[in-house]
Amino acid sequence: MARAARRAGRQAQGPGLRVILFGAALLAACANPGDPPGGPPDVAPPTIVTVRPESGAVVPDWKDDAVIQFDEVIDEMGGGAGSGAGITGLAKQVILSPVHGDVTVSWGRTRIRVKPKEGWKPGRVYHLELLPGIVDLRRNILKKGQLVVFSTGPALPRAALTGNAIQWVEQRAMVGALIEAVPLPDSVGYLTVADSAGRFHLDALPPGRYVVYATADQNNNRRRDRREAYDSAAVTLDSLAGVTLFAFVHDTAGPRLRSGTVVDSITLRLEFSQALGALPDTVRIRVLQLPDSTPVTFTSALTPRQYDSVTAAARKAAKPDSARRDTTRARVPAAPVPARVDTARARVDSAAARPDTSELHRLLAQRPAPFDKVVLRFAAPLKPETRYVIRVRGATNLNGAVGGDGQIVVLIPKPPPPAKTDSTTNAPRPSPPKPPE
Repeated sequence: MARAARRAGRQAQGPGLRVILFGAALLAACANPGDPPGGPPDVAPPTIVTVRPESGAVVPDWKDDAVIQFDEVIDEMGGGAGSGAGITGLAKQVILSPVHGDVTVSWGRTRIRVKPKEGWKPGRVYHLELLPGIVDLRRNILKKGQLVVFSTGPALPRAALTGNAIQWVEQRAMVGALIEAVPLPDSVGYLTVADSAGRFHLDALPPGRYVVYATADQNNNRRRDRREAYDSAAVTLDSLAGVTLFAFVHDTAGPRLRSGTVVDSITLRLEFSQALGALPDTVRIRVLQLPDSTPVTFTSALTPRQYDSVTAAARKAAKPDSARRDTTRARVPAAPVPARVDTARARVDSAAARPDTSELHRLLAQRPAPFDKVVLRFAAPLKPETRYVIRVRGATNLNGAVGGDGQIVVLIPKPPPPAKTDSTTNAPRPSPPKPPE
C-alpha cells in the first residue's frame, strides 16, 4: 500500500513539473533574439525614434539625462567612459560637448542615457553627437550618425566650421581625427571626428575667435596627449569658415643624424631621427675622409623627392630617341575587343569605384612634403674600402626644434668583380655541361 501511495505521489507531481518545464521553455523562446521561424530575416539597423531634449530646443532648467530612444533593443557593447584610459563600449559612440571632465553614458535596452558628470551648465549650447556603429541584437549596424543641438539658455547659433585633417608626414588623410573647436578665451571646446576622407563639419557654433585642433587620438581618450600627432590653427568664425590642418608629432628635442647608406659611388643617403622642416644649410654639413680627416666636397644636398626627380630626368635623357626607332617593322594589329564588352562603361564603373583623391592631392600641394632623409651628391666617386665621417649640426624638425651636432661613419664597400666574358664573343661564358648521372 505504501509503495502504491509513493507511486501515485510521483505521478501526481509529473503534470506540474511538465507545466514548469514548458513555461521555462516558453520564456527561453521569448528571450531568444533570433528571427521567428518562417519569417524574413531582420536586416534593418536600429532606428532613432526620439531624442530628449529635441534638437533645436532651448531648455534653461534641464536637469535630467539626455535620452536617445531606439525602435528596438540595442547591444550594450560593454565598457564605459574612463578618465585616463581610452573610452570604450557604448560611450565610444557618443560625443557630448562642450564639457569639462567625463561624460556618463548608460545603456537601457532600447535607449541611451547621457549626462556630463559636472551637470548641465546654464547658458550653454550643447552638441550631442551619436556616431555610426550602434548595433542591435542581430548585429545590424547603424551606419549613419546624428547630431542633436540644444541650449540651456541662449538662442541657437548658426555659424559653421568645415575643414580637412591631414597626416602631414604620412601624406594621407587623417581618418577619425579628433576635432576640437575651442572658443577663446575658454579652454573647453566643441568636439567631432573626421570622416574616412579626413573631412569634418561643425554646425551651430557661436561666432567668435577659435583655436581649432586636429589630433590623432590613438588611445581614444578624446584628449591631446604628448606623443600624438596634432595641428592647430586660429580661426575667426562669423558665418562660415574653413581650415586645413597638417598634423605631426611635436617634439621639443631636435632631430639627430641616425645613419648613412651608400646609394652609388657618388651618392650617400643620410637618415635622421625625425622629419625635417627644411634642408640643413650646406655649410652645416661636413664630409671628412679617414684616416687623416681630409675634407671632401659634395655638389648638392637634396630631399628624396628632388633626388628622384634628378635621377628620373637622367634616365630619360639616357634613353634613345623614340623617333629614331626602326618603324619599318610590320605592326601587329591589336586584338579586337569583343562587341559584348562595353569598355566605356567599364572605365566609368572603375573610376566610380576608386575614391576621389583629387582634393587630398590639392591640399598636400599647399605644403612641401616632410622628409627624414637627405641625399648628398659628390662630384668625384668616393674611394672604395674607405671610411668617411659625416657631421651635421643645426638640423630642425617640423616645429622648429634644433638638434645637436651629429656624426656618423660610413664605409664605402668594395665594388663587385666584373663578370667573366668570352673574349671572342664578348658574352658571358656558358656554364660547363653537367656530367651524365
